[in-house]
Formats: sequence, C-alpha cells, structure tokens
Amino acid sequence: MFKAAKQNRIFQDVVQQIEKTILSGKLAPGEMLPPERELKDMLQVSRGTLREALRVLEHKGLIEIKLGVGGGAVVQDVSYDQVNESLALLIRYQKVSLRHLTEFRVGVEGRVTALAAERATTVDILRLKLLLEEARQFAEKGTDFQKEFVDVDKRIHLTLAEMTGNPVYVSLHHTVHDNIDQYYESFLSMRQREINENLADLDDIVAAVEARDTEKARQLAEAHVLRFNHYMENRAA
Repeated sequence: MFKAAKQNRIFQDVVQQIEKTILSGKLAPGEMLPPERELKDMLQVSRGTLREALRVLEHKGLIEIKLGVGGGAVVQDVSYDQVNESLALLIRYQKVSLRHLTEFRVGVEGRVTALAAERATTVDILRLKLLLEEARQFAEKGTDFQKEFVDVDKRIHLTLAEMTGNPVYVSLHHTVHDNIDQYYESFLSMRQREINENLADLDDIVAAVEARDTEKARQLAEAHVLRFNHYMENRAA
C-alpha cells in the first residue's frame, strides 16, 4: 500500500502518499489505516514524522485519530466541514466583504438556477414546490417566524444546486449558505415587506424553473441576490 518515503521531502511525501491512497478509494470511509508501527516500517520514517503527517491529514478532514485500545487513524468521508470552517474564518476576520460575497453569489446563483431549469425532473419540481409552500406558511405567520423562513429559503437554494447534478455547485452552496448568517444578522432587516419580497422572488424563480426557462431563471436569481445585497449595504452604510 505504501513505499519508503523520499528522504529529500520526507514529511510531504508521507502526507501525499496517504492522501492519494484515501482519495483513490483504496481505503474507504470507516476503514482504518495500518497500525502506526506497520505504517512507520512501510514508509521507513520516524514515529515523530509519521505522527506529524497524520495530524496534517486529520486537519484536512481525511482521517480521525482515535485514542485508546482499538484506536488508530480512521478514514473519514468527504464533507463540507473543512471548507466551511475556512470560509467562516475569512468572514470572521473580515477578509471576505459583503460585496465580495455578493459578486461571487450573483454569478454562481444565476448559473445554478439556469442549470436547475434545464435539468429539472418532475420530482425536483415537486420538492421545490413543497419547500415554497413551507416558506409561504412561515411568511404568513409574520416576522416572529423570520428565522424559520430564512432556513427554508436556504434549503430552496441548496435544492436548486442539487438539481444541477454538479457536486462542485453543491459544495459551494453549502459553504456560502452555511456562513452567510453573519451578514444576515448584522445587516439584513427582515421586516414583513422584505419577507414578502423574498417570497415573491422565490415564487417567480420556481415558476421559471418549472417552465424550463433557463434565461429567465438566471436573471431572476441574479436580481434576487442583488436586491437583498442592496438592502444590506444600505443598512451597513
């Protein structure tokens, strides 16, 4: 499974070998790496070098180090957690501005919604309509249910991404929508007017997707992002 690490870049080689083995599928999620002593002999590295490499792999989210009897390095399934954490830190330290995020979202949300319109199945449309009805119920209950309304809004956007069948778009949407709350909490005033406008936008977007009108779906999604960014920028000013 592994071979002696190249001595001129021993640490990086250990990380790359184990990473390649995991990403190639030779080790599936839930499986354990060989025991530390066996790995050390296979790679011909010191215990310290191996442990440091394993810590790097754990930080990347590829393995989890379990301690105690029966413990070891367990291969993890690919998740959005590491990307989410990185973006959350960028937002927290103000490395990603509201304008940066909007500029990114306009292009991606527009493209995703257009692809969703092009590739939508009957089941996809039904999922969207059920979510839209859930959003409508929360909107009618008023601003006390603002959080619930926003949560459904996110699920609609994520469903559109899933409808593309493209895991890159799905990952990007999870990352952005899992970390956008900081902007909503600071700059978005979701009074009844904004809730109603948001619902109207979602109504129009779902209708365009159902009609398979890709260009209209794209334009509506872009306009939706820009409108609510305008509200947030005005409040931030």
